[in-house]
Amino acid sequence: MKNVIECLQERGFIEQMTSPELVEHTKQPRNVYLGFDPTADSLHLGNLVAIIALEWFRRFGHQPVVILGGATARIGDPGGKSQERPLLDDSQIEHNLRSIRHFFEHIFYGPGLMPVVLNNNDWYRDWRLIDFLRDVGKTFRISQMLAKESVKMRLGSEEGLSFTEFSYQILQGYDFAYLNQHRQVTIQMGGSDQWGNITAGIEYNRKIGQSAVYGLTFPLLTRSDGKKFGKSEEGAVWLSEEKLSAYHFYQYLVRVPDADVIKLLRMLTFLPMNEIRAIESDMQKSDYVPNSAQKRLAEEVTRFVHLEHGLQTALKVTDGMAPGSDAQLDAQTLQLLMRDMPHEEMSRSDVVDCKAVDLLVRVNLASSKSEAVRLIKNGGAYLNNVRIEDPAFAISSRDLIDGAYLLLSAGKKKRFLVHIAK
Repeated sequence: MKNVIECLQERGFIEQMTSPELVEHTKQPRNVYLGFDPTADSLHLGNLVAIIALEWFRRFGHQPVVILGGATARIGDPGGKSQERPLLDDSQIEHNLRSIRHFFEHIFYGPGLMPVVLNNNDWYRDWRLIDFLRDVGKTFRISQMLAKESVKMRLGSEEGLSFTEFSYQILQGYDFAYLNQHRQVTIQMGGSDQWGNITAGIEYNRKIGQSAVYGLTFPLLTRSDGKKFGKSEEGAVWLSEEKLSAYHFYQYLVRVPDADVIKLLRMLTFLPMNEIRAIESDMQKSDYVPNSAQKRLAEEVTRFVHLEHGLQTALKVTDGMAPGSDAQLDAQTLQLLMRDMPHEEMSRSDVVDCKAVDLLVRVNLASSKSEAVRLIKNGGAYLNNVRIEDPAFAISSRDLIDGAYLLLSAGKKKRFLVHIAK
């Protein structure tokens, strides 16, 4: 496939384009940008569609430009929000900027142009309010600004829309013009909730007589039930290793429903479409191994976000977490597990010679001794992934992994890690 737009269309990325001429425009290398406001110190799984789209442009020979909104994060984009975002102080924004910039330093690798990462506060810090209103604000028309879908939605809500948020599209529109003039950027991408902001920038470029620019949006990442991807019971599925381990990230993707896995393979991986179609066909066969498509998805996406060493760590911890698994448990694996499961530090005397039923109760894997006994008799209690057969079983020093850990399990999902204090 010779054109990045055709590639993205086939994979279900493109929801809207500002002009069909974009296909012809992208037959030559172009500078294309995406913006991210640093409202947290990590991006999340929902942002990954945008990052993958930018990587596709990079693989087709285009120059990716990433804008971190050090200025616009102080305003807050009303798009997709039912109420105004809480304002962040400067120190928090600077911390978030550093964290996200660090993420972009490793997410793109391999052949191709590395992204240019910029902070839009660099071109706003010297503007004076009156000058900005006179030179930029005068070109925007209230009627057009009110017609934007994100604005109309908020105006009709109980929360309403502040003037601060209303001005956001002017700032994003100016960003596009600045990047076109100083960085030769001709394409802006964003989620579907960014359509109004993107078209505002294109109109502003036209009014000030700059070269033609284009925009495209991709659909927000949603599940088959209409809910957004990227949320778990524990909260957002972060892309940063500091906020969410590679193991937890991998596990979220392994558990996606069959109804969603093919869409995610198209949009979140770089697998060829013929391979994805083969996986989809295999899922309909009687000998299909359940969850194998999800495992392929989880492996590909975890490798992209957390690199090969992150994937291998996730796979190692996954093996170590499976009750009944013959995977070799060691202190290194269990230290990694400690981030992702309930755990407690206990003294050696609290553990050695303690009956398993008592320890199961103490760590809340059973509500009472009688429940713990039933759990053991029913084959649902495990110590270090080995089934406990005898309700009278007591822990010995030989059971301590590297003299320092015990892994207790009740069924396949409830686990608890005991760390022996030195």
